[in-house]
Amino acid sequence: MLTVGVDVGGTSVRASVVDPQGAVLKTARVPTPDSVPALDAAIVEAVRGLVRDYPVTAVGLAVAGFVSADRRVVRFAPHLAWRHVAVADRIAEQLELPVVLEHDANAAALAEQRFGAAEGARVAALVALGTGIGGALVLDGEVYRGAHGVAPELGHLRLVPQGRPCPCGKRGCWERYCSGTALANTALELLAAGRQARTPLAVRAAESPESVTGHEVARAAEEGDPAALRAMEELARWLGEGLALVADVYDPQVVVLSGGVSGSAHLFLGAARQHYSTVLTGAGHRPLAELRLAHHGDEAGMIGAAELARDHVRSGAVPVCGR
Repeated sequence: MLTVGVDVGGTSVRASVVDPQGAVLKTARVPTPDSVPALDAAIVEAVRGLVRDYPVTAVGLAVAGFVSADRRVVRFAPHLAWRHVAVADRIAEQLELPVVLEHDANAAALAEQRFGAAEGARVAALVALGTGIGGALVLDGEVYRGAHGVAPELGHLRLVPQGRPCPCGKRGCWERYCSGTALANTALELLAAGRQARTPLAVRAAESPESVTGHEVARAAEEGDPAALRAMEELARWLGEGLALVADVYDPQVVVLSGGVSGSAHLFLGAARQHYSTVLTGAGHRPLAELRLAHHGDEAGMIGAAELARDHVRSGAVPVCGR
């Protein structure tokens, strides 16, 4: 049974045909429009191009936003036009195929649990380290979504009371200390706090602090920049702290790290693992979750969404529509 998984991102819509083993057979990409009708049309266009060449039975959409518990409505997506829109039904009507929605982190977690770094794990968590932190949990092979479809918002666990302000409205959220954005902010704070060598990062921060990104800090750390290396140490510490909270609540067998920041894992993962192992409740007297890097990269959302669409059809939740 072939299905299509669609990653609906802020800059592009990517759709892939995925087989039952999680292999991507073909991908189509179109720019993301900024209106609801145009966004719907872009998704339909991308999927139709694939359906012409493959016998697709269902479609899954991975969305960075809040999805209703029945996975039919996008309640809110900060980088997309939808606001309380019945996206699944609208797209299904145009494609004449079953359509299911999912939060992009949930879709990625399922891809890793079925076909990737957490394959076979009964309890697996995914922590996506990007601009912020995305989180997901798979229990007994099923994505955990909470009572209203929005769990788990791991990035907004409060680690530091009255800490750095977060766009969510709280202060001290985990993602304010452990993300690409956090890495840049920590480096800037360290550079502003004391005397630093005139490294390229220090010069850039002095001339244009708003242009310093997490990617640039990671690159500077690779080159041995002292402030960047200290920022990486801080990120490792906060990653360990947050993972200990996740483990205290969910006790996963495996935690999969994904997202752009995970590409620099060799600079922080060892220290994060060590810190996590010491601050976890019952440290030294209980098994530790394995920390693994994601296998599927930026295809994970599409693979997971396609798998959820396949599950949707297998469960008999909707009939298989013919073409």
